Amino acid sequence: MNLTLHVWRQKARGAAGEFVEYKATDISPDASFLEMLDIVNENLIEKGQEAIHFEHDCREGICGSCGMMINGVAHGPMGKTATCQLHMRHFEDGDEIWVEPWRARAFPIVKDLIVDRTSLDKIIQAGGFISVNTGSAAEANDTPIPKAVQELAMDAAECIQCGACVAQCPNGAAQLFTAAKVSHLGLLPQGQPERYDRVVRMVEVMESMFGSCTMFGECEAVCPKGISINFIARMNRDFLKARFMSPKETVSTSEAEVGLATK
Repeated sequence: MNLTLHVWRQKARGAAGEFVEYKATDISPDASFLEMLDIVNENLIEKGQEAIHFEHDCREGICGSCGMMINGVAHGPMGKTATCQLHMRHFEDGDEIWVEPWRARAFPIVKDLIVDRTSLDKIIQAGGFISVNTGSAAEANDTPIPKAVQELAMDAAECIQCGACVAQCPNGAAQLFTAAKVSHLGLLPQGQPERYDRVVRMVEVMESMFGSCTMFGECEAVCPKGISINFIARMNRDFLKARFMSPKETVSTSEAEVGLATK
């Protein structure tokens, strides 16, 4: 395959950037998108030019670091697929491909396709823990958890913190990411002691750095793990409860709540 790439190049945060055209030649349809960029970079280095900077690690769709906009879509044209697992067979020979970093106020560009996603870490730091002294590890079967709750919590926990939801959202909102992190702890018995304090802390930090959610649904459409916007409704419900509850009140997760969240 022979392709024409238009890649965003920017030397540093605050520096002027521009699209630069590159030719990707003799690319195997079975190569991943990142492997294609590797080949382009090898050719640039051989010519004494600076390689295209992009972020990656696992290349298995697990770590979430490989995010970039491909033809205006976060992670590219394939649904539920991270950039590292997007293969070139999903493009046509001779295609022109536009490659950009995440475009969001909360994600300043570090260099080329690399952005600073520290803002997502700050949301996690605001409430991603429990304060209960658990002691040594308990027998897993000692805490009965309904299967529906288990599965819903795992659906939320699939979030890989890539930031695609923020980058694709017209408002630059992080509700889907925050909702997933709030929900996977708030659904389980172990997360109940901090449940309502957690949602308030995390939402307040989120709102200080990201835009407001107006339910465009773009976040769900590009999420590589297919996380549902139903989790946003769950987070909003817990947040409203937390605002009207006294500090001593607690409400345990019920199967009725799980059913409401999965509708």
